[in-house]
Amino acid sequence: MISVDKLYEVLKTAQEPKGYFFNKDKDVVSDLLDGLIRNSARYGYMSCPCRLASGDYERDRDIICPCVYRAADVKEFGSCYCGLYVSEDWNEGRILNTYIPERRPLQH
Repeated sequence: MISVDKLYEVLKTAQEPKGYFFNKDKDVVSDLLDGLIRNSARYGYMSCPCRLASGDYERDRDIICPCVYRAADVKEFGSCYCGLYVSEDWNEGRILNTYIPERRPLQH
């Protein structure tokens, strides 16, 4: 199983060039990465730890990290729903850190 530190490095390397940064709160990031690792072991894919996964890959495709809602959340609010990925402005305090509403349709 991959460690939190290794997953951090892999995702950071892949996502920062796209403009998505980890939350500056390392404890939040560590907890969320641990949740991704646990969900990967449980379901076979890294579903968002902030949402209830069904265990059905096709049904959960929209919440596999990075979820399909991340881009819109970061663009509009500076942070994704769970707070793992944020914009540089969010981390630097140039935009208000506010509650991110759930975009996932209720039928999921």
